Amino acid sequence: MGETKTLIRDMRIYQATSSLSRPIADATHDISKIAFYVLEVETEGGILGQGYLLSFHYSPNAIEGAMKDLKRFVLERKYHVYETLQLQQDYEAESEYFGIPGLQRWALATLNVALWDAWARTLGQPIYRLFGCSRKKIPVYGSGGWISYTDEELLEEVKEYQKRGFQAVKIKVGSPDQERDVRRLHLVREAIGPNMKIMMDANQGMDVPSSVSLIEQVKHLGIHWFEEPVSNTDFEGYALIHQKTSISLAMGEREYSTVALRELIGRRALDLWQPDLIRLGGVEAWRDSAALAAAYHIPVLPHYYKDYDIPLLVTVSRPYGAESFDWIDGIIDQPMEIVDGYALPREGEGWGFRFLHQYMTEVK
Repeated sequence: MGETKTLIRDMRIYQATSSLSRPIADATHDISKIAFYVLEVETEGGILGQGYLLSFHYSPNAIEGAMKDLKRFVLERKYHVYETLQLQQDYEAESEYFGIPGLQRWALATLNVALWDAWARTLGQPIYRLFGCSRKKIPVYGSGGWISYTDEELLEEVKEYQKRGFQAVKIKVGSPDQERDVRRLHLVREAIGPNMKIMMDANQGMDVPSSVSLIEQVKHLGIHWFEEPVSNTDFEGYALIHQKTSISLAMGEREYSTVALRELIGRRALDLWQPDLIRLGGVEAWRDSAALAAAYHIPVLPHYYKDYDIPLLVTVSRPYGAESFDWIDGIIDQPMEIVDGYALPREGEGWGFRFLHQYMTEVK
């Protein structure tokens, strides 16, 4: 291929809203809509790559500003789509004054994902084939169970996941009235029977005593693991919960680095590592964190981005599973196929899917 064909010629920023968008809530957030930003890169050779971030309704001006600043920086220079590390190092040096973790990393990670998409498409390969891979089927669990749901909506969702062949569901907890959490979990177990796994997620909305209390009240239901019971910085809290109960603990989605992973490993207080591809900084950072977790025999169970996570999970040594929402399925060309609760990476080039332009609004 001609050397100039892999140079980045243009970047475009789009906003998109899920066809399933509706208000939802967990223990710590009221979310008014399910929306995304999509960053598209184009090479001199005419190859397009896309990456997206989940934005909900939060800080649209700040997100768009961060992406516009990054776009200006990249287009003023000459980067090849495969120069992901060089671009990251240069931009982090440029933007360090106002801090790297946060929106600037979200923007940079979304670009990173788009660059990997463009590079793999240039090579004519799926992403997973660019790394050593296992080709294991990856278990996928149905996520949701929002605190804002009525009992009827909750049971409708979990029964639909079961009907589709999913073998596990995750339910939100952390209601102001803990008895409501206990009752909802009982209703779910009664509805889906004894063989389907149930997990619970407090989104950092509880403290140590309430977390231990909830675990004790529902342990006979066979809760498979408990996600983010307390604040992501309360390392001693995780250690106390781990010491006082027998439940597996999962966390990682709020992390911009591996600091929390290292701290919890040192306290023997973590069972499942949940890296967020965009918060961590992109493909390289995600894989680095998975390698650190694997060194301490901690499996990887990523947060949210299944369409990126499935291709990456088959390239690491300790994949545990992936989280599934259907939020982008109605606005992309190739929704991921999930059969009996398992998924394989798409065989198409790059990430194997694209957002459809009729559902995207360009940000100028």
